[in-house]
Amino acid sequence: MKTNQNFVSSAKKILPAAGTTIIGAGTLMAGAGAIIAGGSLTSCQKKEQKQYNIVYIMTDDHSFQTMSCYDERYTETPNLDRIADEGVRFTNSFVANSLSGPSRACMLTGKHSCANGFYDNTTCVFDASQQTFPKLLQKAGYETAVIGKWHLESLPTGFDHWEIVPGQGDYYNPQFITQQNDTIQKHGYITDIITDDAIDWLDNGRDKDKPFCLLVHHKAIHRNWMADTAHLALFEDKTFPLPETFWDDYSGRQAAAAQEMSIFKDMDLAYDLKTVTEETGKTGLGQAYAGMLERLDPEQRAAWEKFYASVIADFKARAPKGRELAEWKFQRYMRDYLKVVKSLDDNVGRLLDHLEEEGLLENTLIVYTSDQGFYMGEHGWFDKRFMYEESMRTPLIMRLPDRFVRENGLEAHDITELVQNIDYAPTFLELAGAEIPDDIQGESLVPLLKGEHPDNWRQSLYYHFYEYPAEHSVKRHYGIRTDRYKLIHFYHDIDAWELYDLHEDPNELHNLCGQPGYENLSDSLKVQLEGLRKQYGDKIF
Repeated sequence: MKTNQNFVSSAKKILPAAGTTIIGAGTLMAGAGAIIAGGSLTSCQKKEQKQYNIVYIMTDDHSFQTMSCYDERYTETPNLDRIADEGVRFTNSFVANSLSGPSRACMLTGKHSCANGFYDNTTCVFDASQQTFPKLLQKAGYETAVIGKWHLESLPTGFDHWEIVPGQGDYYNPQFITQQNDTIQKHGYITDIITDDAIDWLDNGRDKDKPFCLLVHHKAIHRNWMADTAHLALFEDKTFPLPETFWDDYSGRQAAAAQEMSIFKDMDLAYDLKTVTEETGKTGLGQAYAGMLERLDPEQRAAWEKFYASVIADFKARAPKGRELAEWKFQRYMRDYLKVVKSLDDNVGRLLDHLEEEGLLENTLIVYTSDQGFYMGEHGWFDKRFMYEESMRTPLIMRLPDRFVRENGLEAHDITELVQNIDYAPTFLELAGAEIPDDIQGESLVPLLKGEHPDNWRQSLYYHFYEYPAEHSVKRHYGIRTDRYKLIHFYHDIDAWELYDLHEDPNELHNLCGQPGYENLSDSLKVQLEGLRKQYGDKIF
């Protein structure tokens, strides 16, 4: 059996980036009545209880800034908030490698990229023969399923049922690869379809005498943010505030200056912002967008073109340049992104309602997270990859089974300890009553879910991004994050260190490496970083 690593917890809460609204435990407790009920069970009853079911909902590129249970500046997400209001919200949740495929591999295996072998999206294929938590749950008597985005190059293993989209998938009338290795096309909007298929499996596809683990993996909210036609008009009357770091000049941060994920310089007018003109439509990305529109049926296409005709007309009338163009792009980006969030939130609500109607909340853990965070204009960026807060930090909320809540005398609460996506696998295994193999590198979150604050909880996190040269030109880097400090080493074609005090500089603008008075701190963190690298066996440099 795996035991906790010998880390020490400071138990301090680090808030998200400056300007983010954190809702305290008192607010969350308002919904606690929905999950607190009854007294304790007898020992005889406990022996007869079924194993917990698991519903794991994961989106792609969903920023914590655009979930109102974390941040109320941009939008409302009542159905996602319901999970937090009736359960737990993690305020210090992070990924080990902020990139879609690697993050998914970390989640499935409970291991860092260096240990599971899938460390970038351009050169790697996931070794489907390796140990994963769905395979271990099957051995523990579970029925397992994954529906939606996979993005690991090899086909799923360890699932009794699977149906996945090829690659990134398409927002409209998408194709799916089935377990029979057939590729079929389904009509409609992808977020609706994935939810429909998940509900259908719950109703008609599983053995209802077995505990189940269902992975609902959405394409949303991945680039290029194509909204459901029903939501095209949303947010058009709203002007979003520019992040305070939008005009960051990257002073003292060589790697940040070298990226190619600027909203101003790199966000494509046609592909990303649907502003197709004679000029923008000729680009490679413009042609790719034209190909996406070919997927729409006549009714969808008519609604789409009617709406975006006004956007294109506005763009031509304004003819924005310079800073005005950058800010125009930001507003279009935010509106399109949040329209996709709206569909996602609606469909999470549909799934929650169905679980409640079927009486499954008593015995089912519901998890919502993203494969990583995302930049909503912070530092002038979109995308992820960097170890900076907006992409390393990921939303994580869980609605605990009603029975688990009763047995542990819980109310809705925040969890402030440092957690990482390698922790999901051991958590699910412990809740299933299965052994956690010694080679799993994550830690079970079950003690935290029970409201405990273990003295030996980790005090730091390890991060490594390997994909360079590649899209967006983010340099390779690895680093350590503690409750207060972050140390990053950019390497490969660069040798640069960055140190941040997250209490004093939450926006990570002021690199303290080499500054007088920080020598001892930097040296200490380098020693700790090397210790983590050796602990996780990371030799990929």
